[in-house]
Amino acid sequence: MTNREFCIARRKTEVPKFVRVLKAIPRERLDYRPHPRSRTAAELAWVIAAEEASLVTLLDTGAVHWREEKPPASMDHILATYERSADAVDERLVRLGEAAWDRRARLLMNGSPAWEDTIAHFVWGFLFDAVHHRGQLTVYLRPMGGKVPAIYGPSADERH
Repeated sequence: MTNREFCIARRKTEVPKFVRVLKAIPRERLDYRPHPRSRTAAELAWVIAAEEASLVTLLDTGAVHWREEKPPASMDHILATYERSADAVDERLVRLGEAAWDRRARLLMNGSPAWEDTIAHFVWGFLFDAVHHRGQLTVYLRPMGGKVPAIYGPSADERH
């Protein structure tokens, strides 16, 4: 199995976990933040969705212009953006050849290169960053009145 094939396989197991966590966010508590310096639940969810959307652009063009954006007011919009983008990333990764997996790409912030690396490193890096933000969101769920879904094993909130 190549690194690209392994990444595709991992994404097949991770994407449904992201969807479960995003669906678990109480819609009436999108403004929750555990500390004044922390992002709100909506901001964290939007970073996850926006990173996935950025990967689509990166895979199509070899570059992405990252901008911090205010999250949409609707969790349904955030979830739909994530699901649509994840499907698009997965479709592109399946079609992507091994040579293209190692092609150089770049992330621009304010018009300047902030990160230059291979497509492989971008896809993995964005996945790891999204997993990090997903973990932050799971810590928010109980204080928000929500339930933590199973991710890598059973959750005390979901008895099977």
